[in-house]
Amino acid sequence: MDTKTIIENLPTTFYRVSAKALVFSEDKKKFLVVLEDNGYWELPGGGLDFPETPEEGLRREVKEELGLTITDIAKQPSYVLIGNNMKGIRSVNLVYEVKLKDLNFTPSDECLEIKFISPEEVGTINTFRNVKELATLMNK
Repeated sequence: MDTKTIIENLPTTFYRVSAKALVFSEDKKKFLVVLEDNGYWELPGGGLDFPETPEEGLRREVKEELGLTITDIAKQPSYVLIGNNMKGIRSVNLVYEVKLKDLNFTPSDECLEIKFISPEEVGTINTFRNVKELATLMNK
């Protein structure tokens, strides 16, 4: 079955749930984004696999995609972002503030580069919807 057919047949109550990492720079003025293989900048993290908790999924995704180890995850998400992903599927991003052991990033097939950006800089790079939404919320 092709992706379009799958999307068209999803129940109206279906949401893809992802856990995303909010990693601040030392001065807390910038946050970490990753350049994905499709040319878009995104928050670190990804979709949850059943029956993972958001914390488990976040640790797994950051380790798999960036080669980085999370040392601390906030008890509650700082932001909840809801909208359509690039495939048109409704998605929920649970954005948790995290601390990393270090920034010794290892590029992967999915994540090519990392950098810190300020909310004001988000409009100058090619990002996913959720990064733009996060920047808007952070500026309020």
